[in-house]
Amino acid sequence: MRNTRSILVAGRTGQLARSMVTLAKERKLPLTAVGRPELDLSNGASIDQIENVHSPRAIINAAAYTLVDKAEAEPDVAYKINRDGAAYLAQAAARLRVPFIHVSTDYVFDGNKAAPYKEDDTTSPLSVYGRSKRDGEMAVLNAYPAAVVVRTSWVYSSYGQNFVRTMLRLAGTCDHVRVVDDQHGAPTSAQDLARAILEIVEHIEGDPNGNCGGIYHLATSGETTWYGFAAAIFAGWANRGKPIPTLEAVTTADYPTPARRPANSRLDCSKAARVFGIRLPPWHQALETCLDELAAGEKVTQSC
Repeated sequence: MRNTRSILVAGRTGQLARSMVTLAKERKLPLTAVGRPELDLSNGASIDQIENVHSPRAIINAAAYTLVDKAEAEPDVAYKINRDGAAYLAQAAARLRVPFIHVSTDYVFDGNKAAPYKEDDTTSPLSVYGRSKRDGEMAVLNAYPAAVVVRTSWVYSSYGQNFVRTMLRLAGTCDHVRVVDDQHGAPTSAQDLARAILEIVEHIEGDPNGNCGGIYHLATSGETTWYGFAAAIFAGWANRGKPIPTLEAVTTADYPTPARRPANSRLDCSKAARVFGIRLPPWHQALETCLDELAAGEKVTQSC
């Protein structure tokens, strides 16, 4: 019998949550995305109320404080959402004994490893944001050992605030763009990530003993740098008849920011493939889909 209870997603306006809502509608899958003011991750009482009202079959935490540079100036806010709020949600899922998926980040690593990071590699975040997310992972698993923590990287979509939309906005306003070429990672489509997370929920629902709990890496196949990603974005945009600027590769030292970024954000995703049978498609393929959406709707010109 089809489960008619709703999957609850924390983070109504984020690009991952919005991708889940769209995908759930296509699949006729009951799913409810909640955010402020109904859900305030810094307020445990708010989460208790959500738990009582929705009685979900699963909870996905797609909400986070993601202002990496701003977090350096307001760490308390980052920790309230990324650590404490995540723990509150995990506690709610534990009380309900339902699957809980928590989304984390490549920024829990310092980027000094020469190879892609595995789940059991030592974390050593370089920024307040990274530390708040690392501590959030620990808080979630302490509260609910059966929870699944999904680390991903460089998430983008055709809406929201992300690197693709920023590059296309610059393409319409600048003649020349400089992008760092010494940070390596995998651009991950929010749509692909949403699809994979919903598949993980289904898998966990068939595992009542919670044997799948733990940390998993889930990013797109392949790798590039921010400069390489920008070059692919502009090439695809030009192929669609749009104007593009010239592009210059620079180093991280040439483009200082308040928060330090890892030079290596590559994630080894073989564990997710082995346990869940999930492997995301090549990043070039997903980018083309995103650019098609943006070119068709000119969403890049709209406010975020």
